[in-house]
Amino acid sequence: MSPTTMARHLGGGLLSFPVTHFDDDGAFLEGPYREHCAWMLGHELTGLFAAGGTGEFFSLTPAEVATVVAAAVAEAGGKLPVISGCGYGTAIATGIARDAEKAGADGLLLLPPYLVGAKQEGLERHIEAVCRATGLGVIVYNRDNAVVDDETLARLCDRNPNLVGFKDGVGDIELMTRIYARMGDRLTYIGGLPTAETFATPYLTMGVTTYSSAIFNFMPEWALAFYKAVRAGDHAETMQQLRDFVLPYITLRNQGRGYAVSIVKAGMRIVGRDAGPVRSPLTDLTDAEHERLRVLIERVSPKALAAAA
Repeated sequence: MSPTTMARHLGGGLLSFPVTHFDDDGAFLEGPYREHCAWMLGHELTGLFAAGGTGEFFSLTPAEVATVVAAAVAEAGGKLPVISGCGYGTAIATGIARDAEKAGADGLLLLPPYLVGAKQEGLERHIEAVCRATGLGVIVYNRDNAVVDDETLARLCDRNPNLVGFKDGVGDIELMTRIYARMGDRLTYIGGLPTAETFATPYLTMGVTTYSSAIFNFMPEWALAFYKAVRAGDHAETMQQLRDFVLPYITLRNQGRGYAVSIVKAGMRIVGRDAGPVRSPLTDLTDAEHERLRVLIERVSPKALAAAA
C-alpha cells in the first residue's frame, strides 16, 4: 500500500509491538517469534511494529533488524502493515531503511539518533535523509533527544510526501496542539508515551486516534477492550481499568531502570508465552516482581492465566 494509505490504516485501530524472542545466550529465535506474531494477528490489530522499542531495537544489529522484520512480514502475509524500527546515526539509519524495504516492510518508525543531542537543523537533515533513502512511509518518533517542533515538521512534510506519521513520546501538550493545528490530516498521529494506555483518553481529544500497546503482547483481549472503551468515550470503564491494572503496572515497571521491556517479557512468561530473557544491559524482573505482576494480571484477565495452566 502507498505510504498515505498505510498511515491512514494505522490510525483506524490499535497497534502493537511484538517483543523479540531470544534464547538464553541472546540469539534470535525466529520460529517462536513468528508463532507469537501469528498469535497476535489472530486478534484485532491494524499494524505490527517489528523490531521497535518493545522489540529491543536498541540491542539488535542492523542485520538482525532486517531479519526480524522479514520474519514479521512473512507471518503477516499482507494482512496488515508491518512497520520496521529504524534509528541510530544517519548513515546507519538510512541503511536500515533500505534493508527494511528489501525485507518487505510497509513503513518505518524512526527512533531518535543514538545518544547525541542536535539542533532542529540537524534533526531535519537526519529525518529527510531517511525519507529520501526509501519509498516507505516514515513515522517520526518524537522523544528524548530528538524532539522536532511544528515548524521543522511542516518543512519536512512539504518536501517529503512519504513522511506520513508522527508518534509522540514527549507529552508536551502545547507542542502536540501546535503540531496538530498546523498539520491536521496531513499526518497520522500515534500515542507513544509509556505506558500508552495512561494517556489514551486525553490524547484522543487532540487528534491522536491510536497508540501502540505493549500490554497486547500478553493480554490482547484486555488491551483491545481498553482501546474500545477509550474510543467509545466510556470514561467509567477506562478509569476502572487504569485503577485496577495500568497504574499499578506502571508502579511495578518503575521499580527498576529499563523495565519497560522487561515487564512485558515477564507478562508473557506468566501467561505461558515465554519469549526468553531481555538482552543486556537490560535486566529481567526479580521473582518477587514476577509474582506482583501475576497478581495484577489475575485481577483483570484470569483467562490469560488459565490458558497458561
